[in-house]
Amino acid sequence: MSQHPSTIALIPARMGSSRFPGKPMAPILGRPMIEHVHERVSGHPLVDEVVVATCDAEIFDHITSVGGRAVMTSDRHERASDRCAEALLAVEADRGSTFDIAFMIQGDEPMITHQMLTEALEPMTADPSIRVLNLLGRIDTQEEFEDPNSIKVVVDRELRAVYMSRRPIPTRATPGVDDIFKQVCVIPFRRDFLIEYTELEPTPLEIHESIDMLRVIEHGMHVHMAPTVGFSQAVDTPADLAKVEDLMRQGA
Repeated sequence: MSQHPSTIALIPARMGSSRFPGKPMAPILGRPMIEHVHERVSGHPLVDEVVVATCDAEIFDHITSVGGRAVMTSDRHERASDRCAEALLAVEADRGSTFDIAFMIQGDEPMITHQMLTEALEPMTADPSIRVLNLLGRIDTQEEFEDPNSIKVVVDRELRAVYMSRRPIPTRATPGVDDIFKQVCVIPFRRDFLIEYTELEPTPLEIHESIDMLRVIEHGMHVHMAPTVGFSQAVDTPADLAKVEDLMRQGA
């Protein structure tokens, strides 16, 4: 019998991205990006099930064609967390039991590694008071600091998020000199907290910034951050896709 908390990895993906339409099916080394994410998440010893949550038949059909599991969700979700919660409940209904941890991994993180999954899951296992956690990466270039697709994070002394923004924060910080952090979208929730999240009223800063975690912060709860030593390159634009393809060609 497994000794770790029962864990489902949920990968939200949709074709209608305003910044990069069709992004999940964009090819990297001849295979759709969403397939790379699914493959890299699968097989982790602490993850019991991997599911792609999507509102698009094209994504659903591809994942099932390569032997993965996908769940069709509503096309009305504004937040990836809400899409994952719907998929979670559908899988649990089929399973006849609930999971302990619902692990959201964005479908535009094709360079995710098992080490990064472990870095996010181990603090959740060690500290039952943590209800949601994000990986915390470093920003070392001015280009990434100013990129609105990179979500900047400021943290307190306990590594809890104080604020997240698409704008450069903290103001006047210098990449490569000061500690500047970004959110890496590898996010384990306690199962019940993910359901609770969907029942919370959406909040003004969450809407203005288009960042799921601000809903948690604005409701007065903590988002814990765990530093990662892994390298993350999310795909938000075709230029990012080309960069990832080059890195993968080099063996990353």
